[in-house]
Amino acid sequence: MRFVVVGAGAIGGVVGGRMAQHGHDVVLVVRGAHHDAIAANGLLLRSPDDEVRVRVPVVAHPHQVVFGPDDVVLLAVKGQDTAAALASLDRAPHDVAIACLQNGVDNERQTLRRTVNTYAVPVMLPATHLEPGVVDASSAPTTGILDVGRYPLGVDDRAEAMARAFAASTFSATTNETVMRFKWSKLLMNLGNAIEAAIGPIGRVSEVYTAARAEAEAVLAAAGIDCASAEEDAARRGDLLRIRPIGEQRWGGGSSWQSLARGTGSIEADLLNGEIVLLGRLHGVATPVNAGLQRVANDLAGAMAPPGSLSEAELLARLG
Repeated sequence: MRFVVVGAGAIGGVVGGRMAQHGHDVVLVVRGAHHDAIAANGLLLRSPDDEVRVRVPVVAHPHQVVFGPDDVVLLAVKGQDTAAALASLDRAPHDVAIACLQNGVDNERQTLRRTVNTYAVPVMLPATHLEPGVVDASSAPTTGILDVGRYPLGVDDRAEAMARAFAASTFSATTNETVMRFKWSKLLMNLGNAIEAAIGPIGRVSEVYTAARAEAEAVLAAAGIDCASAEEDAARRGDLLRIRPIGEQRWGGGSSWQSLARGTGSIEADLLNGEIVLLGRLHGVATPVNAGLQRVANDLAGAMAPPGSLSEAELLARLG
């Protein structure tokens, strides 16, 4: 089994780097300065316990990959880039296996239109990518948690093989026939991403997050969506994720925080808070807090604002 990592940023870079480090066949797909740095010097993967330079094949586009029947695509782009990433796989077999290592719950829906062999992987992995050729994994000795299941339901031999490969590469991994329940619970946590990006780490414990989550729980109840409970999520995490500084550097923040830090001009709020807004409109549940966070996050990304550029009072004022 070969793993083709489409989007080798923070998550894709750490997962692909660790797997290559532990002897798995991996190809990274990434563009720009990050591609050039990896091609020239390998991928520098840093953690609290080690620093390794992994020599791993890297290409700038999936068209440069000759796909075989045992290849698995690990889709690790941000949700707003999923459609373009799937379009770039037009030369891959029609039934190529694609596993979504992404926040949100819409990526699997889009991928299932592309291939029957769609897999969901809820990602619990504190990772950072801010510098070309470098990714940081802030938890050690377990790098992260990567469970696998088919979408929408089930487990098969390929899912089992993926989980074994992850587990052999410093991740905690198992298969789960109802893995999307944990994707939905991760979405509830990710509603705080926009707040963290706007006002800093305090955002994850703010009253705004409490209000956004309450809206989401009401929406999921109205939509009849089964979501893993906080107790189930806590039991799965246990004490596996042990976040520590890497040298003098502490983990900065999640995916949306990093989007602002890197000045990408886009952010995944439409696939996170926006998912709750969409479901609320479909099922007649008001979601003003999530709609406001979706709007503010997109405004900050479009303005190339740095993370933490608002105070909590300023955020509250912009939410109305």
